[in-house]
Amino acid sequence: MPETGAFHVYAARYLGPATGYTVAWLYWLTWTVALGSSFTAAGFCMQYWFPQVPVWVWCVVFCAVIFALNVISTRFFAEGEFWFSLVKVITIIAFIILGGAAIFGFIPMQDGSAAPGLANITAEGWFPHGGLPILMTMVAVNFAFSGTELIGIAAGETENPHKVIPVAIRTTIARLIIFFIGTRIRAGGADPPCSRPGGKKPVRAGV
Repeated sequence: MPETGAFHVYAARYLGPATGYTVAWLYWLTWTVALGSSFTAAGFCMQYWFPQVPVWVWCVVFCAVIFALNVISTRFFAEGEFWFSLVKVITIIAFIILGGAAIFGFIPMQDGSAAPGLANITAEGWFPHGGLPILMTMVAVNFAFSGTELIGIAAGETENPHKVIPVAIRTTIARLIIFFIGTRIRAGGADPPCSRPGGKKPVRAGV
């Protein structure tokens, strides 16, 4: 402890080879589903700019990119993941800052309306639909948190795990608070708690 390898290494060592085998396949299935859902989401996002291109085409394109990053070299994959993650982080931070500025009146709203402040969040109380929508959305929320467990795997490949891993855990928690809670406050503050034109519900409908 720690050891180099995925979770099935620990399961096989402390529970048995059969358990390790099962954990390995279940974890592979988890990330297969996660990757497929990410490809689909990326395809729908690309349809915003290219509505005439089917979603499956973008899925194939992004699948080919991910495959190429993995087969060329580990260094190339690490560099690609770093830059793609940097783009994502910058986008989320800009989303929070610009949205917060619009909510509190530092920049104008797109439709010209007055800055709502926190009125859209508190207008109907914290749980206007009870606790059931919260429990239903927890399925998606828990799925979104997958990946944080990889910090434990990194312990086996880190030079000073007793120093580096605690720092990684603390910074991960801080990032999750900023990115997840920050985007929820931004989205809930900008969207009124009523239906949009076309019958589409705002992002905060579940809350």
